[in-house]
Amino acid sequence: MRNFRNYRIWHDAILLAKTVYELTERLPKREKYNLKGQLFRCACSVPSNIAEGCSRSTGKDFKRYLEISLGSLYEMETQLYICVQCQLINQGEFELLSKSINSLERGIMTLILKLKKTQSITKLSAKA
Repeated sequence: MRNFRNYRIWHDAILLAKTVYELTERLPKREKYNLKGQLFRCACSVPSNIAEGCSRSTGKDFKRYLEISLGSLYEMETQLYICVQCQLINQGEFELLSKSINSLERGIMTLILKLKKTQSITKLSAKA
């Protein structure tokens, strides 16, 4: 079984969640059940799915949870873009968060590709 605490992407996702939480605390109260809540759920979903995926016994299942994390990152970036368009956050805040999101996306994709490669090798070995 994998230990999620050993993955840099999990630590990076925790830091991103903390940053998004701090940002959402500054959003207007009227956004409590709209963008604020949605952003925080996305931010928490990323490290949570990485951790949950680590508990799965197969690389295929782990990969599926990483893909869910990736989807949450895409959703989060979209919601942050909406925040900029609605002037709830400024462009500089968006760009800083977007850099963190994009870095995390690359890290997750790298791990997904490694898992795919391992699965392909395992399938080839089984056929031989």
